[in-house]
Amino acid sequence: MYTIRPAEKADAARCAAIYAPYTEGAITYEHPAPDAAEIARRMEEVTAAYPWLVCERDGEVIGYAYAHRFRERMAFDWTVEMSIYLDRDALGGGIGTALYSALIELLAALGYVNAIGTVATPNPPSERLHEKCGFERLFCAERIGWKMGKWRDMTYYMLRLNPPEGEPAPARLYPELDAEYVARVCAKHAAAIREARHD
Repeated sequence: MYTIRPAEKADAARCAAIYAPYTEGAITYEHPAPDAAEIARRMEEVTAAYPWLVCERDGEVIGYAYAHRFRERMAFDWTVEMSIYLDRDALGGGIGTALYSALIELLAALGYVNAIGTVATPNPPSERLHEKCGFERLFCAERIGWKMGKWRDMTYYMLRLNPPEGEPAPARLYPELDAEYVARVCAKHAAAIREARHD
């Protein structure tokens, strides 16, 4: 049984455990891995303005996705950056697509115009995920980060969440979204995992 729901503080330890293996490789440039307390701090900071979702399988968190501010300048108020991490045994079968799609729908409802995804490349699973979710590949910043003894590339993807027409209304804060609406969005996309797994 798969469910998607808003993250809670109690999920921090499990999110930290999912993220930690990624810090040992080149998928993320962060090292060392943050502990549960640091993930809880980040979760609290993020959810004051943006969604942070988790996916559960039979009650255990197997992945999470969240958005955060892209750049500090006011002109970027309508652009967010997205991140997603799955437990290694949760890759494939539509879990990442469903989790990312739920996050995208909530961000669009909040009034954001653009979403950015950054992928340390090569990373075929993440590249396929962004393309499947409708992101356009913008460019590759070659040899932009040093990790594990070599220079690494970062590829930028962008998804248009709302039309960039005229002066935009201020984007809303995530806590302003109706909780029942959030639950419906999460349930709809969790159902897509069950369908993908059944197929």
